[in-house]
Amino acid sequence: MLNSFNLALKSIWSNKMRSFLTMLGIIIGVAAVIILVGLVNGEMSYMTESFASMGTNRITVNVTNLSSRSVSVDDMYQFYEDNAQYFNYMSPNVTVSATVKVGNENSTSTTVTGVSEDYLSILDYSLAEGRFIQYADISARQKVAVIGYYVATTYYGNASSAIGQEISVNGEKYKIEGVVERQTSESDEMSEGGDDDFIYMPYTAAVKLSRNGTINNYTFALKDAYVQQATTVKGIIEDYLYSVFKDDDLYHVTAMSELLDSMNEMIGTMSMLLGGIASISLLVAGVGVMNIMLVSVTERTREIGIRKSLGARKRTILTQFVIEAAVTSSMGGLIGIVVGSIATKVAGNIMGIDAAPTFASILVSFSVSVAIGLIFGYMPARRAAALNPIDALRSD
Repeated sequence: MLNSFNLALKSIWSNKMRSFLTMLGIIIGVAAVIILVGLVNGEMSYMTESFASMGTNRITVNVTNLSSRSVSVDDMYQFYEDNAQYFNYMSPNVTVSATVKVGNENSTSTTVTGVSEDYLSILDYSLAEGRFIQYADISARQKVAVIGYYVATTYYGNASSAIGQEISVNGEKYKIEGVVERQTSESDEMSEGGDDDFIYMPYTAAVKLSRNGTINNYTFALKDAYVQQATTVKGIIEDYLYSVFKDDDLYHVTAMSELLDSMNEMIGTMSMLLGGIASISLLVAGVGVMNIMLVSVTERTREIGIRKSLGARKRTILTQFVIEAAVTSSMGGLIGIVVGSIATKVAGNIMGIDAAPTFASILVSFSVSVAIGLIFGYMPARRAAALNPIDALRSD
């Protein structure tokens, strides 16, 4: 066996260009599998992190209130208390289309939202300075505001300087009571309209400011973020709303964990599909291995005749050529792993995602490349082993 392996290496080395061209298909196939699977997994991780930042433990509810059928804030809070075993927090949400003004500077990109005292906990945010909205602010419709870090630093210099200042929203003055800590990473620059450009106010004040008598949006924070639990609670909310509206077109309930689970299934299927497509190139490479090995058998017919006349058995000849094919494809597979791993990292950096070669894709692609060498190398090897020594010696 060792002797056959050494002979295989000598044969590969003596025909460098032909051996490289034989390996090229294997290299491309293995690299393609590793790159595609690595990029898809990197994109999956990026999407998962994006959804996680939205809160996989949250359920959002949107209702369309009619004059004859509607749910009020009090109704939703009663439902929340009746099902307290499922929830940590709840907040009505009122989005205000607003123009924000500080001194002589105006902004229409700042997000203005009316929320409850629990909203900061729902988002899992912390304060950089001051306090958040309190129940007393909501019940009294106090004109107070909690602002994002971008608003604080852009208009007031820093977070601490913003506390106690006033900010104008649609011409009405609101006292700044708190500043939320920075959400944008330190390596990225905060921007207008970004994650730190927002204002929170009591939802009661927001309803008055928006001149809208009803509240249509609510956010619930679950105690358990598992998909199964989220699905159960989503069903309970939908049953309650159907009992009120008698029409499922008048409300919409979204569980973030369900969206994330569905997205992961879709991306996983895509990863398998792309890996399968890339594997086709390995099959094509196997045909190339078989073709080159057939050429090798033809060229070495006389050598085979000499070896058989000296007593080499059919099994020995078969083993030598199979090992030669396997070694060729294995070397191609190893080179493909190196190329694929480097290319995955480079492509991930270009695309701005954390892409890395996976152990599964490396193991599968390398195993397939070795199997291709054995399978597609067997037929030429069998042909070589079956040659008649006398006919082989007569060959030119």
